[in-house]
Amino acid sequence: MTGTRGDATVVATRSGLVRGRRRQGLIFWRGIPYIAPPVGEKRYRAPQPVEPWNGVVDAAEYGPVPPQPRTSPAAGAGRRTAMAEDAITISVLRRARSSGRRPVMVFVHGGGFGIGGASATAYSGEQLVAHGDVVFVAFNYRLGALGWVDLSRFGRPDAPIDGNLGLRDQVAALRWVRDNIAAFGGDPDDVTVFGESAGATAVLTLLCVPAARGLVTRAIAQSPVIGAIPDAEHAAAWADEFRVLLDATPADMPDRLRTAGVDELMAVTKRLGDRISEEQPGVLLLAPVVDGDVLPLHPLDAFAAGASAPVPLLIGTNADEGTLFQLLVRDLAVTPGHIDRLFEQTLPSARQAVLGGYPAYPRGRSIAGLVTDLMFWAPAVAAAAGHAAVAPTWMYRFDFSTPLMDRVGLGATHAAELDFVFGRPDSGFQRLFGLLGGRRAARAVVARMHARWLRFAVDGDPGTDWPRYEPEGRRTLIIDAVDRVESDPRAGTRRAWEPLTARR
Repeated sequence: MTGTRGDATVVATRSGLVRGRRRQGLIFWRGIPYIAPPVGEKRYRAPQPVEPWNGVVDAAEYGPVPPQPRTSPAAGAGRRTAMAEDAITISVLRRARSSGRRPVMVFVHGGGFGIGGASATAYSGEQLVAHGDVVFVAFNYRLGALGWVDLSRFGRPDAPIDGNLGLRDQVAALRWVRDNIAAFGGDPDDVTVFGESAGATAVLTLLCVPAARGLVTRAIAQSPVIGAIPDAEHAAAWADEFRVLLDATPADMPDRLRTAGVDELMAVTKRLGDRISEEQPGVLLLAPVVDGDVLPLHPLDAFAAGASAPVPLLIGTNADEGTLFQLLVRDLAVTPGHIDRLFEQTLPSARQAVLGGYPAYPRGRSIAGLVTDLMFWAPAVAAAAGHAAVAPTWMYRFDFSTPLMDRVGLGATHAAELDFVFGRPDSGFQRLFGLLGGRRAARAVVARMHARWLRFAVDGDPGTDWPRYEPEGRRTLIIDAVDRVESDPRAGTRRAWEPLTARR
């Protein structure tokens, strides 16, 4: 049921009526609860159903974002952004004038599983809806220690603790789409899930989660960090370190976790995450966990075994992902010492072959190139090759950068493709980095890339000029000022990394 008494902004969900807002030919519904607030006794528990409500809930504004470090409104939370632990909500956007059930695009935001939200300005879906007549969905999920540190081993019969909570939230959001999106004009049988960075990691992981089967029609993964997902052994050791930093005994942990302030939990998470990044490069504290239940296999193992959900997949990375982390963010900043520890802890025998692909190592941008390949490119190639055996797969590499981006050493850095996917040629980022030229070329790349993503979501194929990725030819679309297709880009470097991406 859409609308009441002729008001198209009022929609009946399975939990109750919600009223959106009409603006510039679009209708927004924001901040709709899709699980019961995970607070009090529901903190550290699997998502529970929303309690139905009476009357009409105002869904005109996003509301708060989940607790997280303050960064910027573009990434998640600025200095004045409201935050609340119960802000696990979902938002929907569609054209005001649209008939029939439209394809649905569900975006999973990035932010290292520690920051972000549906309201982040970098992820606005207005141009996707305006140009593609799709129904756009974005949602919040639990972040940081509240969603991505597996502390389930400390549960008691009278006070259980569940794991993979953020991942469970994402499955719950997809179920909400299945059950409710028709009321908003969307087709529950035509759902493309896409995400960037941590969101892309989540997308690939969801293809390996049994509970998500049947909820996804197509998938897009932009710059996933799929190789950094920890196994159960790592997660168990980190959980015990977390307990020590929280100054709790094993028996006290359920009570301590449910009474700790979010600032304290974030501080402990940062301390532990910093230690892991320094001493155990290549894996991340905040990530899905291979628990044998929600996530039975490491995603790289599942892709290699042909066990991922057989849905069409579009996947790729940016040419210079690592420069952002080496120059600005520094979350994944790597030194030669980190590289030495990486090989010592994984495959020492692969060190010489891998480093042979970076003749300038450790000078210049070679370390940023190593970060790009270690964390993003090599695992994405492995996932694409495995998935191509079970479903149509397309791979890209985003190479486009402006003269100013090249001059400051960023190149086609991490997240640089977002404006192009979301169709924003005049964003602040594009204006800034076009100061030395490149604006006209950027507009053309925006038009092509934006159209390809929409075509994939609507038709299931990004276009005849983009051949499928297959293990034999490994044809890859290189997105640049002039697009081209390459067969097996950087084949020697790919082969050198293969023992590490298959080390499990």
